[in-house]
Formats: sequence, structure tokens, C-alpha cells
Amino acid sequence: MKGYYGRMLLVNVSDKSYEIVPLGEELLSATLGGKGLAAKLLLEHTPKGVDPLSPDNTLIFATGPATSSPIWGSCRYGVFTKSPQTGFFSESYSGGRVPEAIDAAGYDAIIIKGASKELVTLVISPEGVEFHSAEDLRGVSTYETEDRAVNDYGIQSKGWKTGAVVIGPAGEKGVSFAVIENDHWRSAGRTGTGAVMGSKGIKAVVFNGNRQRILFDPQAIKEISKQAAKEGKDNPAMQGYKKFGTSGMVRVMNTNRAFPTRYWSQGQFENWEKISAETMHEKFDITPHACLRCFLACGRLSTIREGRHAGLKIEGPEYETIFAFGGLCCIDQLEEIAYLNDLCDSFGMDTISAGNLCAFTIEAVRRKRVNFPIDYGDADGIAKLLKMIAAREGIGDILAKGIRYAAKAWDLEDMAIHVKGLEPPGYDPRVFKGVGLGYAVSDRGACHLRATFYKAELSGMIDRSQIEDKAKMLIDFEDRLILFDTLILCRFYRDLYPWKTLGAIIHGLTGLDKDRGALSKTASNIASMVRGFNIREGLTKEDDRLPSWFYRHAINEGDIITPQELEAMVADYYRLRGWDKEGRPVKEL
Repeated sequence: MKGYYGRMLLVNVSDKSYEIVPLGEELLSATLGGKGLAAKLLLEHTPKGVDPLSPDNTLIFATGPATSSPIWGSCRYGVFTKSPQTGFFSESYSGGRVPEAIDAAGYDAIIIKGASKELVTLVISPEGVEFHSAEDLRGVSTYETEDRAVNDYGIQSKGWKTGAVVIGPAGEKGVSFAVIENDHWRSAGRTGTGAVMGSKGIKAVVFNGNRQRILFDPQAIKEISKQAAKEGKDNPAMQGYKKFGTSGMVRVMNTNRAFPTRYWSQGQFENWEKISAETMHEKFDITPHACLRCFLACGRLSTIREGRHAGLKIEGPEYETIFAFGGLCCIDQLEEIAYLNDLCDSFGMDTISAGNLCAFTIEAVRRKRVNFPIDYGDADGIAKLLKMIAAREGIGDILAKGIRYAAKAWDLEDMAIHVKGLEPPGYDPRVFKGVGLGYAVSDRGACHLRATFYKAELSGMIDRSQIEDKAKMLIDFEDRLILFDTLILCRFYRDLYPWKTLGAIIHGLTGLDKDRGALSKTASNIASMVRGFNIREGLTKEDDRLPSWFYRHAINEGDIITPQELEAMVADYYRLRGWDKEGRPVKEL
């Protein structure tokens, strides 16, 4: 079978050993690689009930059969583990240029266990692993760490690809929402993968490689890519991302009154125009920036022209960062949002969780549950809090443990906004009820990316307030994107890769011939496998719920989601997935 290396790398950081292990065609055919393969390996190699930050937890890096191929949107890698934020299945993906270096090392998956007593850098190549001290990088920013790691250990030779994934001070300190970063601004950004990497004493992983996947039908893959580029020129959604990047969603969500504001108490930010894509492109010097294998260039390399942050350069801010600090924390200056974005990237922290937690702290202060100089719109107070979280100092230590811990500590569990311990992104489920279902049943907690169902409700494919048949359409979206995560592909190409095209891509890459029914079954099996992992780790039906705040507090003078509405959609979801009434898989995998 083509499209795979047929091998994985097992690394034990405790005794600095490694083993290269073959992967059989039957396993690869059943899981397709990426998320499917990683979920299977996570189940097999992670002890039941393991502490996410213990040496026995498993950290898996994986690329998919599409990586390094001509398929648009394919320059991505995935990270998989048990999440310190939720205690359940953790998956996070990142793009840029580094994914092709990871892939060129020549493994379908890299499994890391154990923990080093000293901080180390791993150097992975087709021949195996080298272990080097990284004590001189302790406390160093993600930016500097990546530059120094690649400079010290990268192979700069013709035919070789090199790159590094790194953590910042937040990952070293075990901040529950720490990220793994690459290409300076690209992040495997949710569920705390950086904290797990830090718990293993790994500061950086450098990848050097000269391997290339052999495709089953290279010409067919070239034709699919050519057609996708042609169709992309006329696709309004894709051209919107090309013009403004994700920041264009600020206008969309505010005009739909679904832009979470003032810690989830409002659906529209009164000063949203000041933090919109149009304003950002007027005030900043911006250069579109693309991952490899991408014609969209949705990234915005932004340089601040004026003010106290003049000269600051970042990629972004992306929509989710603008929502988290602009909407939830009510900061109406893009320069300040960019500065907070830069702090999070430098420390290696997820901006969605960080912004949610800062706004939650503001509410805690207003309710006199905690004493700290911070309020809505206070960029300096928020910056100070972010620094304390990364250093785990004062109340920052409480917040570093996550929303559930902080809410309990401050007796504010009734207003803490999260699902399974993961804070939601910038789409309010009281307006988009299918998004609410997506948050509730997502493997990794409140997440829009597992199904990107906001698109269906925004575009009118299904009425946003409709309950009937919502689960059916969500599953269709979710299953197709599960296949994206096995290959591994960027979400922004979802309009160009419907089911039929996905089948053609898989055939061209691997030679596997799967029709729509077979692809759906594969995706469903992966969904049930991940669900099985979560149930093994203690998940129950009660975890598939939204925060009670959404049931009790309407926005926009009447938008609300009721427990009965969610319960009906969740019940449909379980039934259509082939799970029992408690959400437990019953179909044979």
C-alpha cells in the first residue's frame, strides 16, 4: 500500500532510548493515518486513568498520507495525548512549513513516553533520535527557542528538510493550556499539548529528514490539486479568507449578534468596527502569509505602525484571539490585542483559553471573589495577569490549572463557561444551536473545529434555531472532517473536498478504493474509538452538556438554548452514531 512509511518511532525520554517499529497495512488501511492511527496508538500505549502530566502519559506526533503531497492544505501535523485541561482525548493541529520536516523524518507516528530529569532537545531523523541538553533554553521564549534549536541541530543540506516544534515558559511550568509552537506563530493550540511536552522535560524537538512518501497515483493527485485551485478562485468563502484571513469573521459574527462579549453576557461588541479586519488592514502593515501547499495565504504578517507597540510584528491576530481579548475582555484597540497575542505566543499559551480566563477573572473581581487590579478594557491589567499565569505566580497559579479549578476555588462554578474543561471559541451557541451541539459532544471539549458547523448555520444550509435533523447534518460535517484529520488537511479547504473528492484523494495517495459508505464507516469507527478512550478515562453522558449559564441567560433580547433542546439533539446524535442512550458505542469497530 502506498502513501505510508509503514513505521513508527517509539521514544522513551526517561532512559533516552528509542525503537523503530513497523506498522502493518491492515492497521493503516483501517485508520488511514493521522487522527485515526494516533487514536488507536493512544488507546494501546496510554495506561487507563493516567495523570496527563505523569511520565506514563503518551505524546504522539503524526503526519498523514497527504503531508508533503501536492494536495492543497496538506502541510499540517497533529499532536495527540491525554489532555491536562480536560482529562480526555487531546488532539491539536498546526500548519506552516515545519510539518514537511516532521514528515520527511520518515515516520507515520512518533510516540514519546517518560520524562527527562533535565530539560532536553530531541533531534529526530530517519535513523532515530539524539538527546541533547536544553538547560540553556530554560525560561526562553518560543521564538528564541525555535531559532536556536534549528541553528544548533538542523541539517542545512540540499535534499534535506529541517524544522522544530517547541514550548515556552508556560509549557515548562505545566500551565494546563500551554501550546506547542512552530514557525514562530503557528500553534498546536488547544487542550494543553505544550504542558504534556513540558512534563516530559522536552523543550524542543528538531526534525531532519530526506524521506518522501510514495504516492499510488501522482498524476491523479496533480489533477485533483489543479481542479481545486481552479474552483477556489470562484469560491466566496475561500476568497474571503484570502482577502482578510480569519479576522473577517469579526464583522460576520457581530452583525449576526453571536460575537461573545463581556464574558459571554452579550452577543455584540459595541466597538467591534475598531477591531475588525478592515481596521486591522488600515492600521497595520500587512503581508499575506501562507503555509506550504496553500494558495489561500490566510495568515496576516502584521507590523504595528504607531503607538507604544510600534514595530511589533506577529502573524495575526486571528479571529479567535480578537474575540477572546477584544470581545470577552472588551479591548477595543487592535494594537493592544496584538500585544497580548504576542505575549501568549512568546510564553506558549492558547489565546482562546487565556482570553476566557482573563475575562472570568474580571468577573470574579467584580463579584469580590478575588482581589486583583483588572477590569474590562484594561490591557495592562490583562498583560500583567498573563505574565503571572505563565510564571504561575499569585492568582496566576490558580488560573494556570484551568477554568474548572479556578471556578471551584472562587466559588463561581455556576458562571464558568466551558465544556469538559475547555473554554469555547467565538461562536455563541444561544444563536447557533448546532454549534452548541458541536461543543457539547466534541471529543476534546468546547470546540468549533471538529465540525466547523457554524458554516452550515451561517450559510442557511440549516436554520440556526432548528433542532430536528441538526444532529444528522452535524455528523455529516464531523465525519468528513475526521477524514481531513486522518490525511491531515486544513479546514479551510472543506468547500473544495466533498465526499467524492476525498475518496479520490485517498485513492490517489494510497490506492485504497473506498466509496462514500466505506469512508463514512471509517470515520464513524474513528469517532467511536475516540469516544471509547474518553469513556475509559471517565467520561459520562453528563459531560456532553453546555454550561448552565447558557440555559439561564439569554442574549439579544431572547436568544437562548434550553436544556431540553440540547438533550434532544444529543439523543439524536447518540442514536445516529450507533451509541446507546448513555453515549456508549455499541457498534462493532
